[in-house]
Amino acid sequence: MNTVKLALRGLMRNRRRSIMTLLAIALGFAAISLFAGYTHNVYDGLARQSIHGELLGHLTLSKRGMSKEGKLNPERYMLNADEVARITALLRNEEHVKFIAPRLSLSGLISNGRASTIFIAEGIAPEAMQQLQTSYLTEEESRQGMYADFIKKLDPAHSENALLSFGLADMLHLKKGDQASLLSNTLTGQANALDITVESTFNTGNAGSNDKFAFMSLSLAQTLYDTAGAADRLTVLLDDVAQTEIMRDRLQEKLRAAGLDMEIKTWQDLSDFYNQVHNMFDMIFGFIFSIVLTVVVMSVANSMGMTVVERTREIGTLRAIGLKRRGVVKLFTTESLMLTLIGCASGLLLTFGVRYGINVAHISYTPPNSASAVPLLVDLDFGRTIFTLVLMLVVGTLAAYLPARRAAQQAIIDALGHV
Repeated sequence: MNTVKLALRGLMRNRRRSIMTLLAIALGFAAISLFAGYTHNVYDGLARQSIHGELLGHLTLSKRGMSKEGKLNPERYMLNADEVARITALLRNEEHVKFIAPRLSLSGLISNGRASTIFIAEGIAPEAMQQLQTSYLTEEESRQGMYADFIKKLDPAHSENALLSFGLADMLHLKKGDQASLLSNTLTGQANALDITVESTFNTGNAGSNDKFAFMSLSLAQTLYDTAGAADRLTVLLDDVAQTEIMRDRLQEKLRAAGLDMEIKTWQDLSDFYNQVHNMFDMIFGFIFSIVLTVVVMSVANSMGMTVVERTREIGTLRAIGLKRRGVVKLFTTESLMLTLIGCASGLLLTFGVRYGINVAHISYTPPNSASAVPLLVDLDFGRTIFTLVLMLVVGTLAAYLPARRAAQQAIIDALGHV
């Protein structure tokens, strides 16, 4: 007996009910796939923002204890020039390592001559800053100058120049070319001051730091800190984000073998915002997925339950001509499987259509705690899409199993006499 052919005939027998169930499956599948694609795009954008926009790189190396005790005893946990050179030489030729950049963080007061406010600054070589931000761009994007407005640049020929965040520059009424004074503590705790020139302003992308953040050349930060060639950490940029965890373990072993007690953190360890948003969207996805899956299961179970009741006499006839109980169960579960499969296929086509419409509509929005708008785009999350497809097929088939098994257990005479 051709089970697939009989299953198709069964679906066509009550077209209205089959279409309504199919629509429920298709819309549910499309909703999950679209939200999964949106979260995938958000995760990718947050990762690029953390690695390249925030200049975290893929890995950050520092002396063990720097993150906890470094502020109280910076001289003990600072990397001197010899240590920086030694570590750089050890890691420079490692596979997947693109470059290593010494960094130096500092804070203090910035003044325009009339008013002062606090600042938090990062010292980094201009060349390293440029490469950190542009290494992910394709040749086409670089040639067309895409994202050029978002790239922060320090002039390597003028080490006295600094970049100020929009809010900080606006608070002190500073613009490009203006002079300002910085006051900070040296490595030994003495006060030190120097003048800077505002090269340009930038947007940190975070409302909480847009009124206090600054970038300066590494040499300028070392001068203000009164230390030559020192750094508090090294930023390592890789050629593939997927190699982050593997390279962390590999570099850790290599440094340990060389007698260097270093702590290595990934960009995910350092980006609290990425982790918080990732966890939030995972929880929202799980909630939406549970609701949609419940609706689909109830729709399929209700449809197949009514179908089994209406076709009880047909079941009795099939049993009377020799169809086994397991054949009856197989027939109705095949109908449910085909209905779910067609619904998911329709949902996939709907996903492609809606995704294309959203991506070409150039929709943008401003996320919470952000200082600028971001585009609303939807990717294709193949992993979650395949998982949703498989799970819907399984639960859709199981939803028909119980009513079909119950009907198959009836005596043939009772089934033939069913009204």
